[in-house]
Amino acid sequence: MKLLYSAIDQHVPGTKGGSIHVRAVADGLAALGHEVHVATMVEADTMGEAARADGDRVQGAPQWHDVRTPLGRPHFRLLRTHALRRLARELRPDVVMERYHNFGGEGLIAAGSVRARRVLEVNAPVIDHAGSSKARLDRALLVQPLRRWRDWQCRVSDLIVTPTRAILPAWVPSARVLEVEWGADTDRFRPGATGPLPFAPDDRITVIFIGAFRAWHGVVPLVRAMRQLADRGRRDIRAVLIGDGPERARAEEEARGLDNVQFTGALPHDRLPACLAAADIGAAPFDVDAHPPLSLAFYWSPLKVFEYMASGLPVVAPDLPRLRALIARDEAGVLYDARDSHALAHAIERLADPAMRARLGANARARAVARYSWQAHCAALDAALTRLTATSTSGASRADAASF
Repeated sequence: MKLLYSAIDQHVPGTKGGSIHVRAVADGLAALGHEVHVATMVEADTMGEAARADGDRVQGAPQWHDVRTPLGRPHFRLLRTHALRRLARELRPDVVMERYHNFGGEGLIAAGSVRARRVLEVNAPVIDHAGSSKARLDRALLVQPLRRWRDWQCRVSDLIVTPTRAILPAWVPSARVLEVEWGADTDRFRPGATGPLPFAPDDRITVIFIGAFRAWHGVVPLVRAMRQLADRGRRDIRAVLIGDGPERARAEEEARGLDNVQFTGALPHDRLPACLAAADIGAAPFDVDAHPPLSLAFYWSPLKVFEYMASGLPVVAPDLPRLRALIARDEAGVLYDARDSHALAHAIERLADPAMRARLGANARARAVARYSWQAHCAALDAALTRLTATSTSGASRADAASF
């Protein structure tokens, strides 16, 4: 089938989870034989492929179309509706898939102009969490335009793809929801991957963290745990923190005087497999209390966790129901009680046992390959799209005139 994928607020390639997700899904669906066109912010090393979108098609590769949000702001996505509609009319896709944003909908509108099936990828809450300032603003506007627009996006979608339906309106029928995890490239992320490293290998146990250094990623609690370990004389354990973001300065201040914590800054995604293969433990110390929307559910499909597991690393993470299901207690990692300020350090210390690390790491790799690869994700998506295009009633005819 021919598919147009609208992700115009993402940079491809890029180092953030959304960028990696878009490229992996596009590549995976193309590898399964679909003709995939992606509207996104195309960066330098994919411009060659983007240019070929209007010329000879490269067999088995997605075609990249450089469509950018005004000023690079996702809140202005709807201003690109005309560009998406024009692209849809040129391509005449069977399916238009859009990456959800509250202020999005440009792909769904474009799909209606060519009567294509509509698919919405949802990895952020459609519903409001308790105490949401956005909800208060919406109610102050009386007609609740934000909620009505979100509901419209869900109503017209023939299929909603999400890691958890807990972030969708309760009225969305289960028959139109595909709950599926995102994934990791288990061919590239593997034990033994090689490449240049931003840290020198040594005899210490290396705990690695990859993230955007936002408050809820938990990098500051990880640094505090490393200080606790150092205070207990555990000089055989170090942490390598890869990434950048608003919490980096605070984390560096917390690490002042420590020789067991190293910051590398952000790295290109293609350098990460070697970094993980050179480490011993993958840290995912999410702090859900620092991000109020997570009160709805741990709705992320955490890329770092899948890449750690694919690399054969045991994972250290807080004991939350969703992470418990992904990792399994003492099967692919060690879970800890985030309410205990010393629990993260104790969890890391448990994995100082090399036999335990080897057992959990092997289990993690097997679990990632079987359940959490991009191949598994795209196979499930492919099956759902095939069923969708075989049916006769689409959101394009069902709800174009629906009120919002």
